[in-house]
Amino acid sequence: MSPYQLSAYAMALKAVGEIIQDYDSDKLFPAYGFGAKLPPEGRISHQFPLNNNDEDPACAGIEGVLESYFQSLRTVQLYGPTYFAPVINQVARAAAKISDGSQYYVLLIITDGVISDMTQTKEAIVSASSLPMSIIIVGVGPAMFEAMEELDGDDVRVSSRGRYAERDIVQFVPFRDYVDRSGNHVLSMARLAKDVLAEIPEQLLSYMRTRDIQPRPPPPANPSPTPAPEHP
Repeated sequence: MSPYQLSAYAMALKAVGEIIQDYDSDKLFPAYGFGAKLPPEGRISHQFPLNNNDEDPACAGIEGVLESYFQSLRTVQLYGPTYFAPVINQVARAAAKISDGSQYYVLLIITDGVISDMTQTKEAIVSASSLPMSIIIVGVGPAMFEAMEELDGDDVRVSSRGRYAERDIVQFVPFRDYVDRSGNHVLSMARLAKDVLAEIPEQLLSYMRTRDIQPRPPPPANPSPTPAPEHP
């Protein structure tokens, strides 16, 4: 993987993650890798915890995710093909346990390759479209990502085996569209984060509306403290 791709992964993760992490109360993020040979046997995996902890894949904050990512790069061997369905289904299983609107999952996938399991990925997205989750896909590098547009249901709902997605839950953007050749990475990453996250509020609201889940009432305001009585 070239230094450009390394920096692109890190830049995309920081740009999106540092905004979205403020909407998570504990800021613990399960982080998975896919498409690699794992030590020591060289087993090919399409879903493995970046922190190498199967029991608890959560990383502390986006900085923790980045730290686990760079550590993982030193131990695994990157290996194709690129499969999305396993990690989508992993998050969907967690989201399926939540039905009261108390949690909403956002899966961020950063990839440098065109997926090889399009049929299975479409099926996973259709199934996940009824769950409290959204999927963000950022494509980095020079790969041809036209096929990814099929997964972004802005114009046509994703379908699989005659079933259509209940709602649009996928947003795809190619990272190269946000590379500022003038070197103004702060501005370009702000644009990336804005566009990547633009559809999340409406996707969340569409889920809540279809389930008739009402917003929680605001907590009562703290009453003004009663002044202590004055003594002569």
